This record gives sequence, C-alpha cells and structure tokens, in this order.
Amino acid sequence: MKLYSAIIFDMDGVLVDSEPYHIKAEKELFRKVGLDIPEEEHAGYTGTATDVMWREIIRLHKLDISIDEIVALNYRESEKYFLSLPQIPPMPGLVVLLDWATDTGISMAVASSSVPKVIDIIMEKTGLRKYFRQVVSSQVVGKSKPEPDIFLYTADQLSVPPEQCIVIEDSTNGIKATKSAGMFCVAYCGTSSCSRDTAQADLQITDFKDLKPILENMFC
Repeated sequence: MKLYSAIIFDMDGVLVDSEPYHIKAEKELFRKVGLDIPEEEHAGYTGTATDVMWREIIRLHKLDISIDEIVALNYRESEKYFLSLPQIPPMPGLVVLLDWATDTGISMAVASSSVPKVIDIIMEKTGLRKYFRQVVSSQVVGKSKPEPDIFLYTADQLSVPPEQCIVIEDSTNGIKATKSAGMFCVAYCGTSSCSRDTAQADLQITDFKDLKPILENMFC
C-alpha cells in the first residue's frame, strides 16, 4: 500500500456547502446593478469562476461596466454577506474526520479558488482554521484550477511531495488540477455538487464518514 503524508481540502462544496450563500450574494448584486437574471441562467453559472460568469453576463445583457469593476463588486458583496452570518456549519461528518487526522498527525491544508478574505471569513465562521497548517488561495499562487499550480504550491508549503498528497475536491476543474499535480483525488459529492463530472477522480464518496476507514489504510 502506498503511503501518504498529507490531505489537501478544497473549501467550497467540500468543507462547507457554500453554493447557496454565493447564490444569495450574487442575487443581491444583480439587484444592485439593475439586472434581472432568470433562475435558469443563474443556475447555469454554478461552479463557474467569478470572472468567467461576469464576462458572459456582460455579453448577454450588454452591461455597461468593466469586468474588473464588476468582479471587485462581486467580491465585496460576497465578503459582506459571509460576514453577516453568525456561523457557517461544516459539512456533515467532516469534524470527526478532521479530529482523527489531527490525532493521527496527518498534515492538512486548504487550497481554494475563493478570494483570501472570503476564505478567512469562512474559516472563522466554521471554526475549522485550527485544523490546517496552510490555507492557500489561488489568487496568491497565480493560475486557477484546472491548472495544478495551487496544489503544487500547497504541497511545497507543507514540505510534502505531490505524490504523497491526497486532495478532496468536488468540482471538475479541481479534479483536473489534482490529477495534473500528480496527486490522489477523492471526489466528494456534497449537496450542491452531485451533478458535476467526477469521472477522473481516483475515489468518489458521498459522506465523510465513509472516507475515514479508507484513509486509515492509506496512512498506515
């Protein structure tokens, strides 16, 4: 059995079911800029990078605003919304897994495509920050998923070779990035991500309680 040394978690859709929060924040921004986005169109942007979503909205709705300006507004609206929440619940069964990994001495990190401020807010509101040696945003690294940069950078920060890292992801782009980095990929099918293509993952789970016995064998 191949030995592993670290677990890297995506954040949105893995640590927290954050998609409903992002949708509410986006709807508020749509209202502020005078946009009436149909529900079907809005749903089609799920899992899409913020700048990609807004480029398409600007094109379709002939919005007279620059991409940089609207993306900055989107980030500010997201920060405002997440700050307004008293707490954010972690995914079911996650804390039990994190407690076990901590007790076992496994190095853990977060590698997220979200902006640093939103990551910090979610880490605080969930109470999960204490579990992770590193928390990394793709904005700090450069290229976003599906490029492998964020995972390679995070592994380097943990001082762990890529081949000894297990990544838990929920998005197609995140899975592609994981495999490009030469890492073992666990696809987590949470409440907001089950419709995404996870075929490239090495393992697929729907509940964190099912992952612990598997990891016990991989970190022996």
